[in-house]
Amino acid sequence: MSLALMLAALPLIGAAPVSRLDIAIDQLRSAKGSIRLCLTADPDNFPACVDDARAMTRSVPAGQRAIHLDGLPHGNYAAAVIHDENDNAKLDTLAGIPREGFGFSRNPAIRFGPPRFTAARFALDSVAETQQIRMRYIF
Repeated sequence: MSLALMLAALPLIGAAPVSRLDIAIDQLRSAKGSIRLCLTADPDNFPACVDDARAMTRSVPAGQRAIHLDGLPHGNYAAAVIHDENDNAKLDTLAGIPREGFGFSRNPAIRFGPPRFTAARFALDSVAETQQIRMRYIF
């Protein structure tokens, strides 16, 4: 092996494998406002991502209906999405009941409150993964 080839390979030694995640949003009731995503590997910070410095958050126009994330380390994640129709950067509620759309990775059943991390968890362990998230509206 030549010295140049060995030097070129050095940055790859010990590099953590990474993936691309594509989030596709289904059943959005309008193109008004934004789609807000919270992606976390920390069960204690799901679904809000408030205290998770490593969480990925993104906002895209609601008409886009897709979010792409590159360079994610392999591992277990869960995603929460809201349709922020009035663009006030939060999920509006009435007596604790969401007034805007919401959805989660793996589309778990919704009972009282958001699902647990384990219900929305998926493994990111290949070059690319797609999560299809179905939006739900109560009002």
